[in-house]
Amino acid sequence: MKKSNMETDFIHYGYEPGVHKGSLTPPLFQTSTYTFETAKQGEDSFTGQDSSYIYSRLGNPTVELFEERMAALEGGEVALAFGSGMASISATLLACLRAGDHMICSNGLYGCTYGFLEVLEEKFMISHSFCDMETDEQIEKEILPNTKLIFVETPINPTMKLIDLEKVIKVAKKNHLLVIVDNTFCSPYLQNPLVLGCDAVLHSATKYIGGHGDVVAGVTVCKTRELAEKIRPIRKDIGGIMAPFDAWLLLRGLKTLAVRMDRHCDNAEKVVAFLKNHEKVEKVWYPEGERASRQMKRGGGVISFSIKGGKEEAQAFMDKLNLIAIAVSLGDTETLVQHPATMTHAVIPAEVRQKMEIFDNLIRLSVGLESWEDIISDLQQALNSSNVISSSIHYK
Repeated sequence: MKKSNMETDFIHYGYEPGVHKGSLTPPLFQTSTYTFETAKQGEDSFTGQDSSYIYSRLGNPTVELFEERMAALEGGEVALAFGSGMASISATLLACLRAGDHMICSNGLYGCTYGFLEVLEEKFMISHSFCDMETDEQIEKEILPNTKLIFVETPINPTMKLIDLEKVIKVAKKNHLLVIVDNTFCSPYLQNPLVLGCDAVLHSATKYIGGHGDVVAGVTVCKTRELAEKIRPIRKDIGGIMAPFDAWLLLRGLKTLAVRMDRHCDNAEKVVAFLKNHEKVEKVWYPEGERASRQMKRGGGVISFSIKGGKEEAQAFMDKLNLIAIAVSLGDTETLVQHPATMTHAVIPAEVRQKMEIFDNLIRLSVGLESWEDIISDLQQALNSSNVISSSIHYK
């Protein structure tokens, strides 16, 4: 199928209504198993001589349509869908590493990703080290004889720091290392690491791809089929597959991804301007500047900011919010707030959190699709309810 502009591919790529009795919406194949016309067809399906569907853990038409669309959107050859973002991360790393290997990670990761790295080290003797990755020298200093890959989040959750992907890719290729990027915070609409030269891209499809807070899913998009076929048997045998209905929901979510992301970004930019001018706010983290413009289309819908004070002040502010919900996900239509040090990143030891700059006064805000004026009004009343006297705020 000829590839069109991304906004069109979000809606149409890979689907031909005429093949499905003219149904405009892709059908949901809600089945666990598939029938064979003959016993020989069943035998040939298991040996690979026949391409018929066998069992939905191995393949499902609805899931495969989602995979084909995601591969096209990210510029990869093959995508593999999973039951969650963590299933995607764990299967991908298990496929690329073996006992005794080492990996380099961005200095900041989602708490459960960090937890899985600890499991890899304890159970499988796969070690890791963290790196700021600001210079070639910093990255090269971490490379060991047994280093196999570089794994990064960009923007980093929750500090919103950006990794210079071109720099990482240059060092990785020089040293024959894979580069794997968690692209959850951007979605394919805002950033395409495979196009820049990375080897695999991961998403918690729960977030912006789904976009409505009603599905848990993940996806790995590989630059080459060779890499994907290393991951596929891990998914098959561990069983972290995507359910057909979840794939159907994600296909629906993709149809509106472009317009939703633009609205998330519009609202976030207004909120950033507000927060930067409030005296109760110590610092705001949001993708901006030369690096952001070089590898991202826009800054996205997630903002992190630090409240003057500590954990007590941060949690008191959150408790004052009315419209904005306290919840740990992101990318939903609703605006959500959470406290990383005690929620999403609580599993990380305090001393490691400090090195990652996940301080006790840090708050992560996922800006939703509501009126930006209502979002800011709620933030303002919560900030002004504290003991710190706020100045008059003016925003455009």
